[in-house]
Amino acid sequence: MSAPSLPPPSIDTPIAFVDLETTGGSVAEHRITEIGIVQVGEGGVSRWSTLVDPGQAIPPFIQSLTGITDDMVRGAPTFASLAAELFERLDGRLFVAHNASFDRGFLRSEFQRAGFAFNPDVLCTVKLSRALWPHEKRHGLDALIGRHALEPLARHRALADADLLWQFWQRLHAAWAPDVLRTYIDRTVRRYRIAGDITEDMLDTAPAGHGVYALFDASDTPLYVGRSVRLRQRVRAHLTGERRSARELRIADQVRRVEWLATGGELGALLTEAQWIARMRPLHNRQPRVGRAESLGSPWPFEAAIAFEERGDEPACGHLFHVVDRWCYLGAAATLEAACALAASGVEPAYEPQTFRILQAHLARGLSVTPLEAVAREAAAIAQ
Repeated sequence: MSAPSLPPPSIDTPIAFVDLETTGGSVAEHRITEIGIVQVGEGGVSRWSTLVDPGQAIPPFIQSLTGITDDMVRGAPTFASLAAELFERLDGRLFVAHNASFDRGFLRSEFQRAGFAFNPDVLCTVKLSRALWPHEKRHGLDALIGRHALEPLARHRALADADLLWQFWQRLHAAWAPDVLRTYIDRTVRRYRIAGDITEDMLDTAPAGHGVYALFDASDTPLYVGRSVRLRQRVRAHLTGERRSARELRIADQVRRVEWLATGGELGALLTEAQWIARMRPLHNRQPRVGRAESLGSPWPFEAAIAFEERGDEPACGHLFHVVDRWCYLGAAATLEAACALAASGVEPAYEPQTFRILQAHLARGLSVTPLEAVAREAAAIAQ
């Protein structure tokens, strides 16, 4: 899922420079105590900040560091009461922060608890500073203050630190040619909202190992079906990486939804891909020839359905038993008992010539299979 349909963030993109103060460093355990935002766009520059009641005590070390005490946040608005207004301030803007994964992570969790999906494009000024000045060893906010003659209004207070990022941004424009700076910014931005309902967080849930994926457009028309030994990496590359052909660009520009399935191994991926292409007939895949001519001289060499096992390459996948009958792939099951149930379910998939070719080749190489009829007989005998 990518954002090829969106223009790359540029120097003219509406921006929110953001800084947070929190009760600690754990998104799961700690909460926000202060938010500071400098908004920059066509309407000029505006500043906004608020203390936030975290609903928990602020540790003494944090109070000493930030100057924010329990008394100061007592009676301040909760994040839930601020969520709608804050979301409106940030939505549609490039989110710029120092060590941005920290600020983005806290806000994402708080917004999620309040019922909002927060997935802005993010620019980390630490990463941008490293990209522009790779010879420098230090890129913390204090280092930037000294290196670029920034003028802190305070330190470790949200709005003051957000303002330092705005000052740094202005120094960048004075130090670098616009085209060069735009290139570095585009390379550094991480896109969390990619296309349609697709986000980077959603991509992180895709199987890391063997699997099959399908890409769909805005009208839910299948565009492309593919397979990969590293499915998550492959889908991300499809949509967010460097694309080398006009065809790949056309596909990426249209994608609005994705489906995927872990297959446990390479042969399962080959069979599932062939099945999906035959069933979905995606626009950008070569369509299989129709007919049984190839298998006329190759009768099914088993009495009934068979299964072969592939060991999953991820703990969540486990072992999969792929079920085949009369040169047709019926699908996968987690156990032999479930494989027998699948074979006996009466599913009658259409003959697909690519499936025949894949199976014939692997059987010729000695693929180890289990006749499911024998498994079913053995299970019935044990039940008696």
